[in-house]
Amino acid sequence: MSIDEKTVLDAMRFRHACKVFDPSRRIPDPQFEAILESAHLSPSSYGFEPWRFLVIQNMALRERLRAVTWGAQRSLPTASHFVCLLARTAKGMRYNASYIWHIMRDIHRLPEAHLQRREALVKNFQESDFHLLDSDRLLFEWAARQTYIALANMMTAAALMGIDSCPIEGFPVDAVNAILREQCGVDTEQMQISCMVAFGYRTEPQPPKSRQPLADIVQRFD
Repeated sequence: MSIDEKTVLDAMRFRHACKVFDPSRRIPDPQFEAILESAHLSPSSYGFEPWRFLVIQNMALRERLRAVTWGAQRSLPTASHFVCLLARTAKGMRYNASYIWHIMRDIHRLPEAHLQRREALVKNFQESDFHLLDSDRLLFEWAARQTYIALANMMTAAALMGIDSCPIEGFPVDAVNAILREQCGVDTEQMQISCMVAFGYRTEPQPPKSRQPLADIVQRFD
């Protein structure tokens, strides 16, 4: 299957950070499931899938989040669907963590003879290549960066279907983690908030895009 470059670029030009949505319009279930599946199918480093996606439809819970999420004051009450993206902490992302072994053994189904070799490879990557073992924070940030791949794929999938979106970082992480722990049962020793995203349909005209010229940000070495 293939689509032409115009279809792709039209979708990218359609996409913008939509701050307020039409509360009367709901994304059809098959289309929203496709958005979630685009996250599910997203690539991650070593295929470790260091994420979880919380679909927040309960309006009382949205109001709890709205009280601390300054970047979603208009989108939380109006979005058709609202998603919190969580990233795994160092407890799950260290090369020898039980979660990593679960992925390698149960999801990737690596032969037993290869598991120790793969662990050594990941250890070298974390320790020497990217210096991720210097702190627990670096391991979490590594996982959080990967959630942005899923985030981008979700927004692109939405744009291809004519659905608006808005990525959100405007919140204090400690306050949001506390709400997710208390209201959603999230084990914040294992998973913490990375970012949020709202989906729905615009009510206001799209502002013109402002970008640096492509020639200013691309260097070619032919």
